[in-house]
Amino acid sequence: MGPVDSPARDSAAQTGRDSAAHAGIEQHSIDWVPLSERHGKPSNVGAIWFVGSLNLTGLATGVVTLSMGASLVWTVVATVLGSLFGTFFMAFHSAQGPQLGLPQLVQSRPQFGYLGAALTVWVFALVNYVAFNTSDALLSGQAMNLLTGVPNTLGYLLAAAVATVIALFGYEWIHKLNKWLTWPFVVITAAVTASALFGGGLPDDAWNAGPFELAPFMLVFVFVAGFQLGWAPYVSDYSRYLRPDVPVRSTFWWTYLPSAVSGIWVFVLGAVVSAAAPEGTDPVTALKLSADRLFGGFGTVAVVVLLVGLLSIMAINQYGGSLTMISIVDSFRPVKPTRTIRIATIGIMLAAVGTVSTLVGIDQFNWFFANVVVVLTYLFIPWTAINLVDFFFVRRGQYVVKEIFNPRGIYGRWGWRGNLAYLIGLACMAPFMVITGLFVGPVAERLGGVDCSVLVGLPVSGGLYWAFARSLDLATERRMVREEGLLDPLH
Repeated sequence: MGPVDSPARDSAAQTGRDSAAHAGIEQHSIDWVPLSERHGKPSNVGAIWFVGSLNLTGLATGVVTLSMGASLVWTVVATVLGSLFGTFFMAFHSAQGPQLGLPQLVQSRPQFGYLGAALTVWVFALVNYVAFNTSDALLSGQAMNLLTGVPNTLGYLLAAAVATVIALFGYEWIHKLNKWLTWPFVVITAAVTASALFGGGLPDDAWNAGPFELAPFMLVFVFVAGFQLGWAPYVSDYSRYLRPDVPVRSTFWWTYLPSAVSGIWVFVLGAVVSAAAPEGTDPVTALKLSADRLFGGFGTVAVVVLLVGLLSIMAINQYGGSLTMISIVDSFRPVKPTRTIRIATIGIMLAAVGTVSTLVGIDQFNWFFANVVVVLTYLFIPWTAINLVDFFFVRRGQYVVKEIFNPRGIYGRWGWRGNLAYLIGLACMAPFMVITGLFVGPVAERLGGVDCSVLVGLPVSGGLYWAFARSLDLATERRMVREEGLLDPLH
Protein backbone atom coordinates (compact mmCIF):
# COMPACT_ATOMS: atom_id res chain seq x y z
CA MET A 1 0.00 0.00 0.00
CA GLY A 2 1.10 3.59 -0.41
CA PRO A 3 0.55 5.58 2.75
CA VAL A 4 2.68 8.46 1.58
CA ASP A 5 3.17 8.64 -2.14
CA SER A 6 0.37 9.87 -4.41
CA PRO A 7 0.79 7.12 -7.09
CA ALA A 8 -1.15 4.85 -4.74
CA ARG A 9 -4.17 7.01 -5.40
CA ASP A 10 -5.31 7.40 -8.99
CA SER A 11 -7.49 10.33 -10.02
CA ALA A 12 -10.74 8.35 -9.92
CA ALA A 13 -10.06 7.10 -6.41
CA GLN A 14 -9.15 10.62 -5.34
CA THR A 15 -12.41 11.98 -6.75
CA GLY A 16 -14.36 9.37 -4.82
CA ARG A 17 -12.43 10.20 -1.70
CA ASP A 18 -13.11 13.90 -2.02
CA SER A 19 -16.83 13.25 -2.52
CA ALA A 20 -17.03 10.93 0.49
CA ALA A 21 -15.01 13.33 2.60
CA HIS A 22 -17.45 16.10 1.69
CA ALA A 23 -20.28 13.83 2.85
CA GLY A 24 -18.51 13.44 6.16
CA ILE A 25 -17.44 9.81 5.76
CA GLU A 26 -13.81 9.25 6.72
CA GLN A 27 -11.66 7.61 4.05
CA HIS A 28 -8.40 7.08 5.92
CA SER A 29 -7.89 3.96 7.97
CA ILE A 30 -4.37 2.68 8.68
CA ASP A 31 -2.64 4.93 6.15
CA TRP A 32 -0.63 8.06 6.95
CA VAL A 33 -2.64 11.29 7.25
CA PRO A 34 -1.10 13.86 4.86
CA LEU A 35 -0.02 17.19 6.31
CA SER A 36 -2.57 18.96 4.08
CA GLU A 37 -5.35 17.17 5.99
CA ARG A 38 -4.00 17.84 9.48
CA HIS A 39 -6.17 20.17 11.53
CA GLY A 40 -7.63 20.86 14.95
CA LYS A 41 -6.24 21.77 18.37
CA PRO A 42 -5.01 19.59 21.25
CA SER A 43 -8.09 20.65 23.21
CA ASN A 44 -10.20 18.74 20.67
CA VAL A 45 -9.13 15.44 22.20
CA GLY A 46 -10.25 16.59 25.64
CA ALA A 47 -13.94 15.95 24.94
CA ILE A 48 -13.21 12.46 23.62
CA TRP A 49 -11.45 11.36 26.80
CA PHE A 50 -13.71 13.21 29.21
CA VAL A 51 -16.92 11.74 27.81
CA GLY A 52 -15.10 8.44 27.22
CA SER A 53 -15.70 7.31 30.81
CA LEU A 54 -19.08 8.98 31.47
CA ASN A 55 -21.20 6.06 30.36
CA LEU A 56 -22.65 2.77 31.57
CA THR A 57 -19.35 0.89 31.20
CA GLY A 58 -17.50 3.50 33.25
CA LEU A 59 -20.17 3.27 35.93
CA ALA A 60 -20.02 -0.54 35.79
CA THR A 61 -16.28 -0.36 36.38
CA GLY A 62 -16.97 1.25 39.74
CA VAL A 63 -19.67 -1.33 40.51
CA VAL A 64 -17.18 -4.14 39.89
CA THR A 65 -14.48 -2.56 42.06
CA LEU A 66 -16.71 -2.71 45.13
CA SER A 67 -17.14 -6.46 44.63
CA MET A 68 -13.39 -7.05 45.04
CA GLY A 69 -13.43 -7.12 48.83
CA ALA A 70 -12.24 -3.69 49.98
CA SER A 71 -14.43 -1.29 51.93
CA LEU A 72 -15.98 1.64 50.06
CA VAL A 73 -13.36 4.05 51.44
CA TRP A 74 -10.37 1.91 50.46
CA THR A 75 -12.02 1.15 47.11
CA VAL A 76 -12.22 4.89 46.44
CA VAL A 77 -8.56 5.44 47.40
CA ALA A 78 -7.38 2.55 45.20
CA THR A 79 -9.59 3.83 42.37
CA VAL A 80 -8.08 7.30 42.46
CA LEU A 81 -4.50 6.01 42.51
CA GLY A 82 -5.17 3.37 39.83
CA SER A 83 -6.78 5.90 37.52
CA LEU A 84 -3.95 8.42 37.91
CA PHE A 85 -1.41 5.66 37.25
CA GLY A 86 -3.02 4.00 34.22
CA THR A 87 -3.98 7.28 32.55
CA PHE A 88 -0.36 8.49 32.76
CA PHE A 89 0.80 5.89 30.21
CA MET A 90 -2.34 6.16 28.10
CA ALA A 91 -1.86 9.92 27.71
CA PHE A 92 1.73 9.55 26.50
CA HIS A 93 0.45 7.20 23.78
CA SER A 94 -2.02 9.92 22.77
CA ALA A 95 0.91 12.29 22.25
CA GLN A 96 2.25 9.99 19.53
CA GLY A 97 -0.67 10.71 17.18
CA PRO A 98 0.26 14.20 15.96
CA GLN A 99 3.93 13.28 15.61
CA LEU A 100 3.30 10.30 13.32
CA GLY A 101 -0.14 10.77 11.75
CA LEU A 102 -0.69 7.02 12.06
CA PRO A 103 -3.02 4.77 14.07
CA GLN A 104 -1.49 3.59 17.32
CA LEU A 105 -0.92 -0.05 16.50
CA VAL A 106 0.71 0.49 13.10
CA GLN A 107 3.44 2.30 15.01
CA SER A 108 4.23 -0.99 16.78
CA ARG A 109 5.91 -2.34 13.62
CA PRO A 110 9.27 -0.65 14.30
CA GLN A 111 9.46 -2.45 17.68
CA PHE A 112 7.87 -5.82 16.84
CA GLY A 113 8.37 -6.14 13.09
CA TYR A 114 5.98 -6.14 10.13
CA LEU A 115 4.63 -9.61 10.91
CA GLY A 116 5.61 -9.71 14.55
CA ALA A 117 3.27 -6.86 15.45
CA ALA A 118 0.38 -8.53 13.65
CA LEU A 119 0.76 -11.86 15.42
CA THR A 120 1.33 -10.49 18.92
CA VAL A 121 0.09 -7.07 20.01
CA TRP A 122 -2.48 -6.66 17.21
CA VAL A 123 -4.20 -9.94 17.98
CA PHE A 124 -4.33 -8.95 21.65
CA ALA A 125 -5.66 -5.53 20.62
CA LEU A 126 -8.44 -7.15 18.60
CA VAL A 127 -9.35 -9.26 21.63
CA ASN A 128 -9.33 -6.00 23.62
CA TYR A 129 -11.85 -4.37 21.28
CA VAL A 130 -14.13 -7.40 21.15
CA ALA A 131 -14.00 -7.88 24.93
CA PHE A 132 -14.71 -4.25 25.81
CA ASN A 133 -17.45 -3.99 23.20
CA THR A 134 -18.95 -7.21 24.55
CA SER A 135 -19.20 -5.52 27.94
CA ASP A 136 -20.74 -2.49 26.22
CA ALA A 137 -23.16 -4.79 24.38
CA LEU A 138 -24.31 -6.46 27.59
CA LEU A 139 -24.93 -3.11 29.28
CA SER A 140 -26.62 -1.52 26.25
CA GLY A 141 -28.88 -4.56 25.90
CA GLN A 142 -29.82 -4.42 29.58
CA ALA A 143 -30.43 -0.67 29.37
CA MET A 144 -32.69 -1.04 26.33
CA ASN A 145 -34.55 -3.87 28.09
CA LEU A 146 -35.04 -1.74 31.20
CA LEU A 147 -36.22 1.26 29.17
CA THR A 148 -38.42 -0.40 26.54
CA GLY A 149 -38.88 -4.04 27.54
CA VAL A 150 -37.29 -5.37 24.33
CA PRO A 151 -35.12 -8.51 24.71
CA ASN A 152 -31.48 -7.80 25.58
CA THR A 153 -30.17 -9.17 22.28
CA LEU A 154 -32.48 -6.98 20.24
CA GLY A 155 -31.59 -4.02 22.45
CA TYR A 156 -27.92 -4.56 21.71
CA LEU A 157 -28.56 -4.76 17.96
CA LEU A 158 -30.49 -1.48 18.00
CA ALA A 159 -27.74 0.24 19.99
CA ALA A 160 -25.01 -1.30 17.84
CA ALA A 161 -26.70 -0.10 14.65
CA VAL A 162 -26.37 3.51 15.82
CA ALA A 163 -22.77 2.92 16.93
CA THR A 164 -21.95 1.36 13.55
CA VAL A 165 -23.07 4.46 11.68
CA ILE A 166 -20.93 6.66 13.94
CA ALA A 167 -17.93 4.34 13.46
CA LEU A 168 -18.37 4.40 9.69
CA PHE A 169 -18.39 8.20 9.57
CA GLY A 170 -15.25 7.96 11.69
CA TYR A 171 -12.82 10.43 13.19
CA GLU A 172 -14.60 13.76 12.67
CA TRP A 173 -18.03 12.61 13.78
CA ILE A 174 -16.69 10.79 16.83
CA HIS A 175 -15.02 14.05 17.86
CA LYS A 176 -18.16 16.11 17.16
CA LEU A 177 -20.44 13.74 19.05
CA ASN A 178 -18.30 13.76 22.18
CA LYS A 179 -18.01 17.55 22.07
CA TRP A 180 -21.81 17.88 21.92
CA LEU A 181 -22.27 15.43 24.78
CA THR A 182 -19.79 16.99 27.22
CA TRP A 183 -21.91 19.55 29.10
CA PRO A 184 -25.20 17.59 29.13
CA PHE A 185 -23.24 14.69 30.59
CA VAL A 186 -21.63 16.88 33.24
CA VAL A 187 -25.07 18.11 34.37
CA ILE A 188 -26.71 14.67 34.48
CA THR A 189 -23.73 12.95 36.11
CA ALA A 190 -23.57 15.70 38.75
CA ALA A 191 -27.25 15.15 39.52
CA VAL A 192 -26.75 11.38 39.77
CA THR A 193 -23.79 11.98 42.07
CA ALA A 194 -25.87 14.19 44.34
CA SER A 195 -28.58 11.54 44.45
CA ALA A 196 -26.09 8.75 45.19
CA LEU A 197 -24.37 10.67 47.99
CA PHE A 198 -27.30 12.44 49.63
CA GLY A 199 -30.44 10.67 48.45
CA GLY A 200 -30.28 7.93 51.06
CA GLY A 201 -29.84 4.23 50.54
CA LEU A 202 -26.23 3.97 51.68
CA PRO A 203 -25.61 1.77 54.74
CA ASP A 204 -24.92 3.69 57.96
CA ASP A 205 -21.33 2.44 58.07
CA ALA A 206 -20.64 2.99 54.35
CA TRP A 207 -17.90 5.54 55.02
CA ASN A 208 -16.24 3.55 57.78
CA ALA A 209 -12.83 2.78 56.31
CA GLY A 210 -12.28 -0.40 58.29
CA PRO A 211 -8.96 -2.25 58.30
CA PHE A 212 -6.61 -1.79 55.35
CA GLU A 213 -6.09 -5.00 53.36
CA LEU A 214 -3.44 -4.85 50.65
CA ALA A 215 -4.74 -7.76 48.52
CA PRO A 216 -8.20 -6.34 47.63
CA PHE A 217 -6.71 -2.83 47.48
CA MET A 218 -4.25 -3.95 44.77
CA LEU A 219 -6.98 -5.84 42.91
CA VAL A 220 -8.91 -2.57 42.60
CA PHE A 221 -5.74 -0.62 41.72
CA VAL A 222 -4.74 -3.03 38.92
CA PHE A 223 -8.31 -3.27 37.61
CA VAL A 224 -8.82 0.50 37.37
CA ALA A 225 -5.31 1.14 36.03
CA GLY A 226 -5.95 -1.59 33.47
CA PHE A 227 -9.25 -0.05 32.40
CA GLN A 228 -7.52 3.28 31.73
CA LEU A 229 -4.59 1.55 30.06
CA GLY A 230 -7.10 -0.27 27.87
CA TRP A 231 -7.40 2.94 25.85
CA ALA A 232 -3.68 2.85 25.01
CA PRO A 233 -3.88 0.64 21.88
CA TYR A 234 -6.09 3.21 20.15
CA VAL A 235 -5.79 6.50 21.99
CA SER A 236 -3.59 8.15 19.35
CA ASP A 237 -6.09 7.19 16.64
CA TYR A 238 -8.01 10.25 17.83
CA SER A 239 -5.10 12.67 17.80
CA ARG A 240 -3.48 11.58 14.53
CA TYR A 241 -5.11 14.35 12.47
CA LEU A 242 -3.44 17.06 14.57
CA ARG A 243 -0.43 18.77 13.03
CA PRO A 244 3.02 17.37 13.92
CA ASP A 245 4.15 20.68 15.42
CA VAL A 246 1.69 20.21 18.31
CA PRO A 247 3.84 19.88 21.45
CA VAL A 248 3.82 16.51 23.22
CA ARG A 249 2.93 18.18 26.52
CA SER A 250 -0.23 19.73 25.04
CA THR A 251 -1.62 16.45 23.73
CA PHE A 252 -0.56 14.70 26.94
CA TRP A 253 -2.36 17.09 29.30
CA TRP A 254 -5.48 17.38 27.13
CA THR A 255 -5.71 13.60 27.32
CA TYR A 256 -4.53 12.97 30.88
CA LEU A 257 -6.61 15.46 32.84
CA PRO A 258 -10.00 14.90 31.13
CA SER A 259 -9.61 11.12 31.20
CA ALA A 260 -8.31 10.89 34.76
CA VAL A 261 -10.89 13.31 36.18
CA SER A 262 -13.91 11.79 34.45
CA GLY A 263 -12.63 8.28 35.15
CA ILE A 264 -12.23 8.90 38.88
CA TRP A 265 -15.63 10.61 38.98
CA VAL A 266 -17.63 7.85 37.33
CA PHE A 267 -15.69 4.94 38.91
CA VAL A 268 -16.26 6.32 42.41
CA LEU A 269 -19.89 7.03 41.51
CA GLY A 270 -20.31 3.42 40.41
CA ALA A 271 -18.90 2.15 43.69
CA VAL A 272 -21.24 4.40 45.70
CA VAL A 273 -24.27 3.40 43.59
CA SER A 274 -23.37 -0.26 44.10
CA ALA A 275 -23.01 0.19 47.87
CA ALA A 276 -26.61 1.48 48.03
CA ALA A 277 -28.09 -1.29 45.86
CA PRO A 278 -29.15 -4.81 46.88
CA GLU A 279 -26.35 -7.35 46.51
CA GLY A 280 -26.09 -8.83 43.02
CA THR A 281 -27.88 -5.93 41.30
CA ASP A 282 -26.61 -5.33 37.75
CA PRO A 283 -25.00 -1.92 37.08
CA VAL A 284 -27.85 -0.51 34.97
CA THR A 285 -30.52 -1.33 37.56
CA ALA A 286 -28.31 -0.02 40.37
CA LEU A 287 -27.98 3.29 38.51
CA LYS A 288 -31.73 3.59 38.01
CA LEU A 289 -32.47 2.82 41.66
CA SER A 290 -29.98 5.43 42.85
CA ALA A 291 -31.09 8.19 40.45
CA ASP A 292 -34.78 7.63 41.24
CA ARG A 293 -34.05 8.64 44.84
CA LEU A 294 -33.57 12.21 43.61
CA PHE A 295 -37.07 12.28 42.09
CA GLY A 296 -39.31 9.76 40.39
CA GLY A 297 -38.41 9.14 36.76
CA PHE A 298 -34.89 10.58 36.99
CA GLY A 299 -33.50 7.04 36.92
CA THR A 300 -34.86 6.63 33.41
CA VAL A 301 -33.27 9.92 32.34
CA ALA A 302 -29.92 8.88 33.82
CA VAL A 303 -29.99 5.50 32.06
CA VAL A 304 -30.88 7.13 28.72
CA VAL A 305 -28.06 9.68 28.97
CA LEU A 306 -25.38 7.17 29.97
CA LEU A 307 -26.66 4.81 27.27
CA VAL A 308 -26.06 7.56 24.69
CA GLY A 309 -22.53 7.89 26.07
CA LEU A 310 -22.14 4.16 25.71
CA LEU A 311 -23.11 4.36 22.03
CA SER A 312 -20.17 6.72 21.50
CA ILE A 313 -17.77 4.25 23.14
CA MET A 314 -19.22 1.34 21.18
CA ALA A 315 -18.50 3.35 18.04
CA ILE A 316 -14.92 4.00 19.19
CA ASN A 317 -14.40 0.27 19.85
CA GLN A 318 -15.88 -0.69 16.49
CA TYR A 319 -13.71 1.94 14.78
CA GLY A 320 -10.58 0.73 16.57
CA GLY A 321 -11.39 -2.92 15.93
CA SER A 322 -11.83 -2.13 12.25
CA LEU A 323 -8.40 -0.44 12.05
CA THR A 324 -6.81 -3.40 13.85
CA MET A 325 -8.32 -5.96 11.49
CA ILE A 326 -7.19 -3.94 8.49
CA SER A 327 -3.70 -3.70 10.01
CA ILE A 328 -3.52 -7.48 10.51
CA VAL A 329 -4.68 -8.22 6.96
CA ASP A 330 -2.26 -5.64 5.56
CA SER A 331 0.63 -7.43 7.28
CA PHE A 332 0.02 -10.51 5.13
CA ARG A 333 -1.34 -8.91 1.97
CA PRO A 334 -1.23 -5.16 1.27
CA VAL A 335 -4.67 -3.55 1.19
CA LYS A 336 -5.91 -0.16 0.07
CA PRO A 337 -7.49 1.86 2.88
CA THR A 338 -10.90 2.15 1.22
CA ARG A 339 -14.35 2.82 2.61
CA THR A 340 -15.42 -0.68 1.54
CA ILE A 341 -12.90 -2.47 3.74
CA ARG A 342 -13.87 -0.26 6.66
CA ILE A 343 -17.54 -1.20 6.21
CA ALA A 344 -16.64 -4.91 6.03
CA THR A 345 -14.46 -4.90 9.14
CA ILE A 346 -16.96 -2.87 11.17
CA GLY A 347 -19.59 -5.45 10.18
CA ILE A 348 -17.34 -8.27 11.39
CA MET A 349 -16.93 -6.48 14.72
CA LEU A 350 -20.70 -6.17 15.01
CA ALA A 351 -21.25 -9.89 14.44
CA ALA A 352 -18.39 -11.03 16.69
CA VAL A 353 -19.48 -8.88 19.62
CA GLY A 354 -23.11 -9.93 19.24
CA THR A 355 -22.14 -13.60 19.35
CA VAL A 356 -19.85 -13.31 22.38
CA SER A 357 -22.30 -11.15 24.34
CA THR A 358 -25.08 -13.67 23.75
CA LEU A 359 -22.87 -16.46 25.11
CA VAL A 360 -21.82 -14.46 28.20
CA GLY A 361 -25.15 -12.93 29.24
CA ILE A 362 -25.82 -10.03 31.62
CA ASP A 363 -25.85 -12.33 34.68
CA GLN A 364 -22.14 -13.03 34.17
CA PHE A 365 -21.23 -9.39 33.52
CA ASN A 366 -19.24 -8.67 36.70
CA TRP A 367 -17.16 -11.86 36.42
CA PHE A 368 -16.56 -11.41 32.69
CA PHE A 369 -15.69 -7.72 32.87
CA ALA A 370 -13.40 -8.00 35.90
CA ASN A 371 -11.32 -10.85 34.48
CA VAL A 372 -11.21 -9.49 30.94
CA VAL A 373 -9.85 -6.11 32.07
CA VAL A 374 -7.22 -7.71 34.32
CA VAL A 375 -6.02 -10.21 31.69
CA LEU A 376 -5.81 -7.49 29.03
CA THR A 377 -3.85 -5.35 31.49
CA TYR A 378 -1.26 -8.11 31.78
CA LEU A 379 -1.04 -8.43 27.99
CA PHE A 380 -0.62 -4.71 27.34
CA ILE A 381 1.71 -3.70 30.16
CA PRO A 382 4.86 -5.03 28.36
CA TRP A 383 3.67 -3.54 25.07
CA THR A 384 3.06 -0.08 26.50
CA ALA A 385 6.51 -0.05 28.13
CA ILE A 386 8.27 -1.11 24.92
CA ASN A 387 6.30 1.23 22.67
CA LEU A 388 6.82 4.29 24.87
CA VAL A 389 10.51 3.60 25.49
CA ASP A 390 11.07 3.26 21.75
CA PHE A 391 9.14 6.43 20.91
CA PHE A 392 10.42 8.75 23.64
CA PHE A 393 13.88 7.42 24.51
CA VAL A 394 15.22 5.34 21.62
CA ARG A 395 13.97 6.78 18.32
CA ARG A 396 12.61 9.99 19.88
CA GLY A 397 9.64 10.22 17.55
CA GLN A 398 11.68 9.83 14.36
CA TYR A 399 10.40 7.04 12.09
CA VAL A 400 10.55 6.43 8.36
CA VAL A 401 6.85 6.28 7.50
CA LYS A 402 7.30 4.50 4.17
CA GLU A 403 9.34 1.79 5.85
CA ILE A 404 6.55 1.13 8.36
CA PHE A 405 4.48 -0.04 5.38
CA ASN A 406 7.34 -1.93 3.71
CA PRO A 407 7.33 -5.68 4.59
CA ARG A 408 11.00 -5.92 3.60
CA GLY A 409 12.00 -2.57 5.06
CA ILE A 410 14.46 -1.50 7.70
CA TYR A 411 12.15 -2.46 10.58
CA GLY A 412 12.16 -6.11 9.52
CA ARG A 413 9.45 -8.77 9.55
CA TRP A 414 10.23 -9.90 13.08
CA GLY A 415 11.50 -7.36 15.58
CA TRP A 416 13.42 -9.62 17.92
CA ARG A 417 14.11 -6.80 20.36
CA GLY A 418 10.45 -5.98 20.97
CA ASN A 419 9.20 -9.55 20.92
CA LEU A 420 11.91 -10.84 23.26
CA ALA A 421 11.47 -7.97 25.72
CA TYR A 422 7.72 -8.57 25.61
CA LEU A 423 7.94 -12.30 26.31
CA ILE A 424 10.48 -11.91 29.11
CA GLY A 425 8.43 -9.11 30.67
CA LEU A 426 5.26 -11.20 30.54
CA ALA A 427 7.07 -14.21 32.01
CA CYS A 428 8.42 -12.08 34.87
CA MET A 429 4.91 -10.78 35.58
CA ALA A 430 3.29 -14.23 35.74
CA PRO A 431 4.38 -15.16 39.31
CA PHE A 432 2.86 -11.90 40.58
CA MET A 433 -0.51 -12.17 38.77
CA VAL A 434 -3.93 -12.65 40.38
CA ILE A 435 -6.88 -13.59 38.15
CA THR A 436 -9.79 -14.00 40.54
CA GLY A 437 -11.07 -17.56 40.59
CA LEU A 438 -8.72 -18.67 37.82
CA PHE A 439 -5.05 -18.17 38.68
CA VAL A 440 -2.82 -16.89 41.48
CA GLY A 441 0.91 -16.71 40.82
CA PRO A 442 3.28 -18.30 43.34
CA VAL A 443 4.77 -14.99 44.50
CA ALA A 444 1.34 -13.38 44.73
CA GLU A 445 0.16 -16.35 46.78
CA ARG A 446 3.07 -15.95 49.21
CA LEU A 447 2.16 -12.26 49.49
CA GLY A 448 -1.37 -13.16 50.51
CA GLY A 449 -2.98 -12.57 47.12
CA VAL A 450 -1.35 -9.19 46.46
CA ASP A 451 -1.06 -8.45 42.72
CA CYS A 452 1.98 -6.28 41.95
CA SER A 453 2.61 -7.65 38.46
CA VAL A 454 2.15 -4.23 36.86
CA LEU A 455 5.02 -2.83 38.91
CA VAL A 456 7.23 -5.66 37.61
CA GLY A 457 6.21 -5.73 33.95
CA LEU A 458 6.74 -2.06 33.19
CA PRO A 459 10.40 -1.70 34.26
CA VAL A 460 11.46 -5.19 33.08
CA SER A 461 10.00 -4.88 29.56
CA GLY A 462 10.97 -1.25 29.08
CA GLY A 463 14.46 -1.73 30.51
CA LEU A 464 15.18 -4.82 28.41
CA TYR A 465 14.00 -3.15 25.22
CA TRP A 466 16.14 -0.09 25.92
CA ALA A 467 19.16 -2.37 26.40
CA PHE A 468 18.42 -4.38 23.25
CA ALA A 469 17.90 -1.18 21.23
CA ARG A 470 21.49 -0.07 21.82
CA SER A 471 22.47 -2.18 18.79
CA LEU A 472 20.12 -0.31 16.41
CA ASP A 473 21.65 1.74 13.60
CA LEU A 474 19.87 4.94 14.57
CA ALA A 475 22.18 7.16 12.54
CA THR A 476 21.01 5.53 9.30
CA GLU A 477 17.38 5.68 10.38
CA ARG A 478 17.61 9.38 11.19
CA ARG A 479 19.23 10.10 7.84
CA MET A 480 16.31 8.32 6.11
CA VAL A 481 13.83 10.31 8.21
CA ARG A 482 15.45 13.57 7.06
CA GLU A 483 15.41 12.43 3.43
CA GLU A 484 11.73 11.50 3.66
CA GLY A 485 10.93 14.88 5.21
CA LEU A 486 7.52 13.96 6.60
CA LEU A 487 8.05 14.13 10.35
CA ASP A 488 9.39 16.80 12.66
CA PRO A 489 11.70 15.81 15.51
CA LEU A 490 9.97 15.06 18.79
CA HIS A 491 8.63 18.22 20.48
